[in-house]
Amino acid sequence: MLTIIGETLVDEVVSGTADVRAHVGGSPMNVAVGLARLGHPTQFLGRFGNDPYGRMVHEHLRTNSVLFPMEPDSQPTGVATALLDPAGGASYEFQLVWELPGLAANAERILEGTTLLHTGSIATMLQPGAADVLAIVEKAHTSATVSYDPNCRPSIIKSVEYARQQAEKFVRLADVVKASDEDLEWLYPHRPAEDSAAAWLEMGPAVVVVTRGSRGPWAVSAAGWTEVAAPVASVVDTVGAGDSFMAAMLGTLVDLELDGAQRRNELQRMTVQQLEGILAYAARAAAVTVSRAGANPPTRSELGEHR
Repeated sequence: MLTIIGETLVDEVVSGTADVRAHVGGSPMNVAVGLARLGHPTQFLGRFGNDPYGRMVHEHLRTNSVLFPMEPDSQPTGVATALLDPAGGASYEFQLVWELPGLAANAERILEGTTLLHTGSIATMLQPGAADVLAIVEKAHTSATVSYDPNCRPSIIKSVEYARQQAEKFVRLADVVKASDEDLEWLYPHRPAEDSAAAWLEMGPAVVVVTRGSRGPWAVSAAGWTEVAAPVASVVDTVGAGDSFMAAMLGTLVDLELDGAQRRNELQRMTVQQLEGILAYAARAAAVTVSRAGANPPTRSELGEHR
């Protein structure tokens, strides 16, 4: 079982014509759907309300075969308003409650059988829920591969110092870290992204991956540094592209049987050639997502084999 913990919300995408399209989203939830579409048994731990948008979220998870062991609550479902620029890039404004009552007490039962746990974004930054997420990750680390994507949202978490401290807590527990170049430049404005990724690698992860949109991703691991070109794509919008990349990358690690704490040493020994293949496959997933509206990750059949 793959477990994803984090926020889910509804993206209200506003184009230049003021047309509004509503899509179910939230970075961790998008990763859960992406993994399920790639054929991996996946459960999502998060919250949504018992309201019309919450019912959209529930139906989206159900139709994508994502398990959801938590019930809706009385708070409103989160909303992210994505404002698109002329090139299809998105900036966000959020209305979000983030708390996970009762999750920590049931963590052992819910995490049973989990070989990989992923988290990130608002869930790891916004209190009070962020403290529960950290506790769950600490518990899962003893038995599962841990992955993390800070996916920084300065419109919500305005203190760079606080965000940096929170991010580093999760980096130290993670085996796989993905961040955008914009994330690293915001968190560490005094140094190049390459130096920040190298510093994170020294904190313990097996690999740190940095995405750069149309310029393609690069990564650093104990074996060395590598990069791949981004496939050419006709961009509708960039919503969910990084999450599709993350899901495809994690799904490939599972396919290669590198998930589970007992395989942590094998993951640390991953070759540059293996890493390059993983990046290329994940970049293809992101390219599919940007070619269509909203956070709509590809299926395994759409991507074909990664090896």
